[in-house]
Amino acid sequence: MIDLRALRDDPDRLRTSQRVRGEDDSVVDRLLDLDSRHRSALTRFESLRAEQKSVGKSVSRASAEEREALLARAKSLSAEVRTAETEAESLSGELTALLGTVPNLVEAGAPEGGVDDFTVVEEVGVPREFDFTPRDHLELGEMLGAIDTDRGAKVSGARFYFLTGVGAMLELGLLTMAMQRAAANGFTPMIPPVLVKPETMEGTGFLGEHSAEVYHLPDDDLYLVGTSEVPLAGYHSGEILPADSLPNRYVGWSPCFRREAGSYGKDTRGIIRVHQFNKVEMFVYTHPDQAHEEHLRLLAWEREMLDTLELPYRVVDIAAGDLGTSAARKYDCEAWVPTQGRYRELTSTSNCTDFQARRLNIRYRDADGRPRFAATLNGTLATTRWIVAILENHQQEDGSVVVPEALRPFVGRDVLEPVGKK
Repeated sequence: MIDLRALRDDPDRLRTSQRVRGEDDSVVDRLLDLDSRHRSALTRFESLRAEQKSVGKSVSRASAEEREALLARAKSLSAEVRTAETEAESLSGELTALLGTVPNLVEAGAPEGGVDDFTVVEEVGVPREFDFTPRDHLELGEMLGAIDTDRGAKVSGARFYFLTGVGAMLELGLLTMAMQRAAANGFTPMIPPVLVKPETMEGTGFLGEHSAEVYHLPDDDLYLVGTSEVPLAGYHSGEILPADSLPNRYVGWSPCFRREAGSYGKDTRGIIRVHQFNKVEMFVYTHPDQAHEEHLRLLAWEREMLDTLELPYRVVDIAAGDLGTSAARKYDCEAWVPTQGRYRELTSTSNCTDFQARRLNIRYRDADGRPRFAATLNGTLATTRWIVAILENHQQEDGSVVVPEALRPFVGRDVLEPVGKK
């Protein structure tokens, strides 16, 4: 949720942000109008209530002649106070509802445009040139006895799969390696719940434009999370954090669930776009004035992980029109997928400034002891999808796959050998 005081001080900043996102900038005038009317109604309510209290005190001290008039005024004021309070509450509800539809302010410097208008920050590594025809990750996974999408579809439907044998070991090793690296960088490891209340999902901004992506259990009114960002953001909801504890860095390992609504026909082969996967996610609470630098640190940790796994990749600065509701700025790291001849997203890191913290009421005390809203950030450190890039980039002509050296202690072998499909 954006800061109303900042909106009053600089409404053109939100207008600009809305335009670069491709959103309606007339919402600024509607917000300002509602805010002005709400403050006027609140002032009137408080003025009438103060008069009501004053008249009430005067009744006991008044003479018999004055008391009748004062009682009549007190009765009239009681009705006026109720009306004024109802109006102020109604306008407050309208204002809060409208604020809830407004995405975060885009950080200065983010590229303008939509999904295809990202800026390539850097390309790292050179895509491998094969002296044989490379196999895609699903063919390799089946040869290795690592991926079984047929039985996944039999058991659960399209976009589900089993990771079997070395496939399961590869994912466990990858995620364990990510958790250990994060812990070494000062993150507190977490295994969060993956069912959350509506207020937690709403607070992180996932029930607006992303609501079609979310699985909902109506009988329990709980949501399955698409990322552990959601429960980690809710972890400190309603709390005031000690200022000297910031930044608070957590890393969560969780299964994630996405409906993939609107993706019919896209990435139907293999495990690139699926309904359930595992992910290691970094999450940070920090001072707002340190959020930009923390964002770059998260990106650096993501890049270190990709470098360690010997994957060619590029870093892209996501355009404003492709940012999620809560993000002010987002960088993705996309790994090269040889059989597709293109880069595909493996990591994403977002600076959400104080947007989520306002919705979830997460604060810290400043140097003067006053509560201020914290900033929140998130970043991916490993997911099931990384298996795609690892298999394809490190494959050999006979269908075996060389395990990146840094990953070998976590997988328990140097090479994954074909075993055939069972």
